[in-house]
Amino acid sequence: MLLGGLAVTVGLGPVAWSVGLACGVGLLGLLVAAMGRHERPGLMPADRVTLARGLLATAVAALVAEAATGHDAAHLRITLVALAAIALVLDGVDGPVARRTGTASDFGARFDMEVDAFLILVLSVHVARTSGWWVLGIGLARYAFVAATWVWPWLRASLPRRSWARVVAAVQGVVLAVAAADVLPDRVTLAALVVAAALLAESFGRQVHDLRRLALRPPASGRVVTGVAFVVVWAALVLPDTVDLLTPAGLLRVPLEGLVVVVVALLLPDVVRRPVAVVAGLALAALVVLRLLDMGFRVVFDRPFDVLNDWYYLGPGIGVLRDSIGGSAALAVTVGAGVLLVALAVGLPVSTLRVAGWVHRHRRGSARAVVALGIAWALLAVAGVQLASTSAARQAVDAVAQVRADLADRRTFAREIGSDSFATEPDGMLAGLRGKDVLLVFVESYGRVAVQDTTYAPGVDAVLDAGTRRLRSAGFSARSAFLTSPTFGAGSWLAHASLQSGLWVDSQQRYDQLMTSDRLTLSDAFRRAGWRTVSDVPADTHAWAQGQAFYHFDQMYDSRDVGYRGPTFGYASMPDQYTLAALRRLELTGAGRRPVMAEVDLVSSHHPWTPLPRMLPWARVGDGSVYAGMPEQGPSADVLFRDPERVRAAYGRSIEYSLRALVSFVATHPDPDLVLVVLGDHQPHSYVTGADPGRDVPVSIVAHDPAVLDRIADWGWQDGLRPSPTAPVWRMDAFRDRFLTAYGR
Repeated sequence: MLLGGLAVTVGLGPVAWSVGLACGVGLLGLLVAAMGRHERPGLMPADRVTLARGLLATAVAALVAEAATGHDAAHLRITLVALAAIALVLDGVDGPVARRTGTASDFGARFDMEVDAFLILVLSVHVARTSGWWVLGIGLARYAFVAATWVWPWLRASLPRRSWARVVAAVQGVVLAVAAADVLPDRVTLAALVVAAALLAESFGRQVHDLRRLALRPPASGRVVTGVAFVVVWAALVLPDTVDLLTPAGLLRVPLEGLVVVVVALLLPDVVRRPVAVVAGLALAALVVLRLLDMGFRVVFDRPFDVLNDWYYLGPGIGVLRDSIGGSAALAVTVGAGVLLVALAVGLPVSTLRVAGWVHRHRRGSARAVVALGIAWALLAVAGVQLASTSAARQAVDAVAQVRADLADRRTFAREIGSDSFATEPDGMLAGLRGKDVLLVFVESYGRVAVQDTTYAPGVDAVLDAGTRRLRSAGFSARSAFLTSPTFGAGSWLAHASLQSGLWVDSQQRYDQLMTSDRLTLSDAFRRAGWRTVSDVPADTHAWAQGQAFYHFDQMYDSRDVGYRGPTFGYASMPDQYTLAALRRLELTGAGRRPVMAEVDLVSSHHPWTPLPRMLPWARVGDGSVYAGMPEQGPSADVLFRDPERVRAAYGRSIEYSLRALVSFVATHPDPDLVLVVLGDHQPHSYVTGADPGRDVPVSIVAHDPAVLDRIADWGWQDGLRPSPTAPVWRMDAFRDRFLTAYGR
């Protein structure tokens, strides 16, 4: 009837009705069960007053749910506060009634306390929406204390009743009701809430202190181990999948999956419960590993871990660690990861087994806890509070969905590989570049953030603008735009494959599938048209099988065969200036040679962006021994990464160096038959870019012959090396077809 009256006067939606009915049924069900345990034949007069307060609290819960759905009109707020005020006033009635009628009892006192706690919880959910979710701590304090009694039974002992505790409880209700009324200035309301929370903390703290003093002995070691097991399972269930949420507030959640674990432990017989608990622990360990991988992949790749495809990156990742922070540090990190994996695989099954055993031995208390936490979870979920968590179940579902999508994508990508309008083009294609040396230059981690809207962009922009002027004085012109990379933070080979093949290669699965095909690539098209094709990948330390089998390069260079005798610079096996000097010496000089098409990787701008080489006069580069001692002049990676601002600045300087080296190379050796396609492979890692940077990378075509740029006049690309924020943006896989069309005949 109360809910019906509210529906007529205020208006209740389905959510509010559901919450109100659930709370009402739950209240009556718990009351009947408690009366049975205490052998109460019926309700005493004071109990009826308390029951009325409980029903008023369920009505307030319904109104809180209605407000959470967006219906927050003034009359709803007035009704909510009025009902809460009546319930608070009646809190001062049931005690005197019990004493006057001689019916005071432990049952009545407990009933009164639980109704108080429920009303405070409901009001805290409502106030938290406007004053901050920390206010929920006021409403959850009582339930946190009850949960603590499951681990430390000495907290269940009785203490003499303290009038101060009742005063503090009344203060919580009054302050929350006033805050819900929204009649005081925000600062005053906030101050009142802080004072109320402090009083509550003091009251519970004193109670715990007094109970601890009454305890005849400290908690047994077995109880401590059980408590640790509960914490381990809970932490595993609520562990977030992003570093940003790895905070105390991010971990303060109620996992629905934990309640399911308790229910299963209550229902299963002992012979089945134990193996199920072990399997659940192993599954939970696997989910924790996936979440940790998600964290790492979101930082590096700006996406979650792909269960089917991304295991490949673990090997290269160790190699990058070794090149970036040294072999000993990389070994320590690898060993630490292995120890953590073993600890999870052993510790979580042991923890779930212990939790399940404890729940089975304390069936009644566990059942009550599940009901209480289930109601709390439902209230939090309805209110849209982030404390209600289903993240573990959602992650498992998402992983299965990702695997299914990956399997389906294999068929889709096979069709895309087979659909190629340039596959049957004659060998005479690329006539528009006949006689030109064409360099396809990938600048590592050269993303849009390098040229706009960051603290390091002005320095890079200045280098690009100066480079445009220097190239112009040498007779060269440039046109620039942006390409959207299929990868972020790492995975350069995916970008290379997308640009070369005209396909969107955004996963290792697609890359592996492409490498077994005969799809036409840009390098293959140049080779068929008479160019000598070359790859120059200074980061490689061993033979690159796909370079010959798929890309069909005539010559492949790596760190072993370009004559370098100098030191390494972090990840980079040699400075970019040396890479370009060696390419010219090995491929771009000499009479009577064929024109060269070369894919060149400039890797001085690769993570960790330190130490960084300096530009030298080209005549001094020699075999690279001139660089001896230079790496020691810069900060090491472990020192640099203690300061995020220094990391970002180092990234900017590394891009400046790579671009200076490239511009200087072209201007120092001005070849009228030289054409360059210069682009980034992907954006740098998210701790350099910031949140949501996108995946765009700058791209420029540089040429001495005006006819080369005339062929792309209709592309709308902008003059110079620096694209503005409004420059055209293409997907990287669109470049091959447009390039072959522009220069095909």
